[in-house]
Amino acid sequence: MLGRLYMIIPVTFSTRVSSSQWKAYTDPEGLNLQSPSIFISSPASASVGCYKFQLSVFTKDGQQKCAFGKFILLCNPWCNEDAVYIPFEDQREEYVQNDSGLLFMGTAANLVSRPWSFDQYEPGILETCLNVLQASPQHQSNSKVDYLSRNNPVYISRIVSAMINCEDDRGVLKGNWSGNFKEGVTPSMWTGSGEILRQWAQSGFSPVKYGQCWVFAAVMCTVMRVLGIPCRVVTNFNSAHDTNGNLVIEEYYSETGLKLNNSKDSIWNFHLWVECWMTRPDLGSGMDGWQVLDPTPQERSAGVFCCGPAPVKAVRDRRIDLLYDIPFVYAEVNAAVQTIIVSQGRVHSLSKDTERVGSLICTKAVGFPRLQNITGDYKCIKSPTSTLSSRSSTISEDSTIRRASSSKGVLVFLTLKKTPIAGEPIRFTVKVMNKHHVTKMMKVHLNAQAKEYHHTLSNTFWEDHGVIQLAPMEVKVLHQQILPAQYQGMVGENLVNLAVVLVDMASQEHALASKEFNITNPQLTIQIADEDSIVPDKEQMATVAFTNPFSQPVSGVLTVAGAGLIQGKVHFRMLPLHPGKRVERRITFTPSMVGTKMLQASLSLAENNSSIRGFKMFFVNRA
Repeated sequence: MLGRLYMIIPVTFSTRVSSSQWKAYTDPEGLNLQSPSIFISSPASASVGCYKFQLSVFTKDGQQKCAFGKFILLCNPWCNEDAVYIPFEDQREEYVQNDSGLLFMGTAANLVSRPWSFDQYEPGILETCLNVLQASPQHQSNSKVDYLSRNNPVYISRIVSAMINCEDDRGVLKGNWSGNFKEGVTPSMWTGSGEILRQWAQSGFSPVKYGQCWVFAAVMCTVMRVLGIPCRVVTNFNSAHDTNGNLVIEEYYSETGLKLNNSKDSIWNFHLWVECWMTRPDLGSGMDGWQVLDPTPQERSAGVFCCGPAPVKAVRDRRIDLLYDIPFVYAEVNAAVQTIIVSQGRVHSLSKDTERVGSLICTKAVGFPRLQNITGDYKCIKSPTSTLSSRSSTISEDSTIRRASSSKGVLVFLTLKKTPIAGEPIRFTVKVMNKHHVTKMMKVHLNAQAKEYHHTLSNTFWEDHGVIQLAPMEVKVLHQQILPAQYQGMVGENLVNLAVVLVDMASQEHALASKEFNITNPQLTIQIADEDSIVPDKEQMATVAFTNPFSQPVSGVLTVAGAGLIQGKVHFRMLPLHPGKRVERRITFTPSMVGTKMLQASLSLAENNSSIRGFKMFFVNRA
């Protein structure tokens, strides 16, 4: 019985099961009349849900005896007739069984690997994930149709995509990009899905405050893995939100290099969604495989804030005639960027950049704590390169050349000398080339703004202005730096938008180069005493360490967690730690099961409202 739906299955002595219908049998060879075993097998297309069953036994004289029970039926990626069958064991281990992972953030040139605990084996999480389906408007309005539709992972995934956000229903998470999180938890403070799903269930399905894209994606990944649907979290760097559908994102700058909030379109430095693995009989076999699903509420799909499943193959081939939401996802990875300078009421347009959006699309590699570049699955890459670093530098250099070349003879290039690190000066060069055969007097405007990954810009925190003279065909290199004291408020989740504008004082022609980057935070280090002999149910020791790289003392709270390793979280208060000093904390943990596990730690700094993180992945062996 599934809700009010039921089926009567006679128990036979035939042990041959069917993949297309329910079957119940008892083994005549090993039949124990005092304690018989009854086996029930489900068809590969059975609906997901919590089933009740009633076993009735009739005696020859007509007496009836009954037993009652229940079981939970999930999708089965190990069954080759199931719509979510994924053929490799290491992929099933990664995309279904793994209860921890990495979310990639920051920028394509300076990735941040954020640990996340999916928590699918934690107490109560299975039941809560089933309640995501039960609380949906589709189930509430017509439970019979909902139950019958749950044999289709396409249907299930659309329900979950809508239910992770709460815009149209009693969904799990409330989104907030305002910067004011007083009524809830700052999105960057979450470390796993379990606490969010538990809070949602315990509150009677009131939305948990607050989420942003990586939180929505990670929680959806948990729910899908619990339901047996292979799922992975994907990051799209420089993700376009094309509101008018013209595949062009306009970005505006002032004459002094200030980036302006003039456009309804936007580019997020990174955006996270999920991919789920399934067949698409509704579209044809060519569209089977990974499907994009995005639970972050951005655009409505069939009147509801959800997105997908959009076949990755359809996005790559621009099959915008197919279901679901392919045009929106296509724009997220393919839109062009047009940069415009607004000066004294005049518009100076600088040529389009077709490489920046979707510059890197990646997910966690199977079995290893590193990224897998899947950009080529989404788009045709004109000049594929073998490494992330070369690809990133090629993109940024190409973009700069294209943007600069529109200034009719004066080129400007903006280059970071090295990856910016918290506590060190940000050093960069401005290279100016005069391709004219006449001397040029140029105004030089430099501007640095803090920005959040989702396009919100703050005021200028550093600027520099001057005038340079360029002889015919001369090349000048200006060396600049931003000191730690000038950017210290930026350390944390923020990024920096750095721009240089050149203005020809004679012709009033403009040239612009810009770069967005994140500042690398220090990391916590985690060491395990005897890493090669970790087995279930045996207490282990780990050491979490932090060295203060900042120029001032820092203090805060250290939190250590690990699904299947530690019950709940362990907290330590850290007293003020002076610059250059190191602190260590020892913790114990006891693994509960075999497999890849992750210990993660975060240090919330009181001084600048940011978090420093660290993680350690290891394998728990059989005893």
